[in-house]
Amino acid sequence: MREVAIVAFGQSDHVRDSAETSEVEMLMPVLHSVLERTGLKARDIDFTCSGSSDYLAGRAFSFTMALDGVGAWPPISESHVEMDGAWALYEAWVKILTGEAETALVYAYGKSSPGDVREVLTRQLDPYYVAPLWPDSVALAALQAQALIDAGRTDERALAGIAARSRAAAEANPHAQLRGEVPAGEHLVAPLRTGDCPPIGDGAAAVILAAGDTARRLTDRPAWIRGLDHRIEAHSLGVRDLTDSPSTRLAAERAGAFERPVDTAELHAPFTSQEVVLRHALALDDSVRVNPSGGALAANPVMAAGLIRLGEAAARIQRGESDRALAHATSGPCLQQNLVAVLEGES
Repeated sequence: MREVAIVAFGQSDHVRDSAETSEVEMLMPVLHSVLERTGLKARDIDFTCSGSSDYLAGRAFSFTMALDGVGAWPPISESHVEMDGAWALYEAWVKILTGEAETALVYAYGKSSPGDVREVLTRQLDPYYVAPLWPDSVALAALQAQALIDAGRTDERALAGIAARSRAAAEANPHAQLRGEVPAGEHLVAPLRTGDCPPIGDGAAAVILAAGDTARRLTDRPAWIRGLDHRIEAHSLGVRDLTDSPSTRLAAERAGAFERPVDTAELHAPFTSQEVVLRHALALDDSVRVNPSGGALAANPVMAAGLIRLGEAAARIQRGESDRALAHATSGPCLQQNLVAVLEGES
């Protein structure tokens, strides 16, 4: 199979409100950053793919405006997914694997500040039986957390420990929105407290993919994608066991995550309780560094947070801080759809 690697990763500073900048203005410095790191020009990119949400933007085909930040002249080969940028990376990876491209630019962005993101995410629920009840993303995550507590898998003190560890790790992340000591706070939706939930904020991220010798030419230490897979579970929450994530486990198995141990895992777990589920599904023990960037509890730009997990894992490999890393992205309520990638440094 053709070798494909992440050769550059960049992200914006994640902030609570970016009202003074448009999506294009937020994206352009990030895009320029990844191109400069590789020495590539926009015309050198064979394929461009983006991930975002028109619901967040509040207008149809909003992603076409973001293309102003890419530059559409000379004409480019471009695609878009209406979900997290991790799935845009999957599309670009397939494009390179099939030989249709040698290089690809993948980017994602989200501005959650203009509206009520909890209400917006309700639109992804079953339109007949669940959405009319208006359970928001925090309420659904609280149901999952309570199921874990009832099963004896965790408790509120353990969840607070996950939050504290994540935000302490984010002290070394200059792009994080929350870092250091963050109070557990009051219950937002029991048993979840404000500290168990992700910050609402705006941000963008981008990566460049390249094949084989091109990747080796563009960077000293490519982060090779050794496996990549994504799976989805039933739409109806009532037919799922919220204390487990079989789709994550299957995606990890197909990506080769269980063939050899990983030393680092970047998990897209916006709520502390979801890290408990993912650790179990991925069989991660205490020897694995989980979310050394702080994860989604430190910065959670919707539609970009999953791509950031892949980028953070790749960046650690490129810096020589990891030899074999796992990256995970999720979409939908209560870990409904999951993507897992395995990244390695040069043998």
